[in-house]
Amino acid sequence: MSKETEDALKERIKELTCLYEISSIIESVDIESIENVLKACVFSLKKAFLFPDFTDIKFSSEELEISTNRLSVDNPKIESSIRIFNEPKGKIIASLNGPKLTQDDFLKEEQQLLDNVALKVGNLLERIEIQKSETSLKRQMEHADRLSILGEITAGIAHELNTPLANILGFAELLKSDLEGDKKIASDLNKIIDNAIFSREVLKKLLFFSCKMPQEKKQVNLVPIIKSAINLLDATFRKEKVKYSTKINEEELWLKADPIQLTQIIFNLLINAIYFSPKEGLVTIQALQKKDSIILKISDEGKGLTPNDLEKIFQPFFTTKPMEDGSGLGLSVVHGIVASHKGSIIAENNPDKGAVFTVTLPKN
Repeated sequence: MSKETEDALKERIKELTCLYEISSIIESVDIESIENVLKACVFSLKKAFLFPDFTDIKFSSEELEISTNRLSVDNPKIESSIRIFNEPKGKIIASLNGPKLTQDDFLKEEQQLLDNVALKVGNLLERIEIQKSETSLKRQMEHADRLSILGEITAGIAHELNTPLANILGFAELLKSDLEGDKKIASDLNKIIDNAIFSREVLKKLLFFSCKMPQEKKQVNLVPIIKSAINLLDATFRKEKVKYSTKINEEELWLKADPIQLTQIIFNLLINAIYFSPKEGLVTIQALQKKDSIILKISDEGKGLTPNDLEKIFQPFFTTKPMEDGSGLGLSVVHGIVASHKGSIIAENNPDKGAVFTVTLPKN
């Protein structure tokens, strides 16, 4: 065997060993160890090149960058694109940093090796994305199940309390009319009546959460409803020294919905956004349409939501406000109305600061 053939064979063995090693590394990876796995792949790839001591490898994507050494832009290099679901999402670069090494010192097989590794890494990252999606979907389904069960329990409790509460209110009003001359008793009865009315309103909100309130759906234009809600809350914005901005490019956003309940959604989300906004903070109201749905986004510049908040935010009586400032029913009412319209609502943190609530409602 000639020296040239022997050297070529050694290179092929190095490349095949590299591919086997990388395949073994990524075979059973999980989301938490992805950075270490990619680092191992980069160093394994470096060893497979003709001049490993003078070769540097760099992996880069939108979220991560790993390299064996800092790459100079002037050095000769080859690269391969990493595609995730057929979209270019990163690249692997091999660069030569040795004296007198040129572009011609790369072997044709080294480009093929780079392409093969890029394909394997792309498949790995696709698998990770699928895992993330499955985990997210599972959490959403578990959350929806819990809210559904909670809604059924809540509806049952509300219906059970409705009749005795109506009796308390009715008999208190009868007693008041019979005892108008006794101011002390009349005052006590007024307290009973006021508290019974307050409790009845709480029950109404609970029924909204459980989607048991009657609706009158019709074709409505969301834009004037948003503008009307903003106008009614203008004094509140000014009082709290909070600014607002609307991003609505269309004059008409039609959907089939209960207009009163739509107003409740917007009011509750805006009041919430104002409450958590700092002085001179900005509340942004955005509305747009897609083929089959209308999307409403309301975001603030407040402190945002903790993981615990995000888990429980739509449950009745859960609130991050002090007890005197809220009953914890506003967002659960919004969730109930949205659910009864066969829509969805998502609470998230903004990338910079604050929270954003995204409501998606079907057009029909």
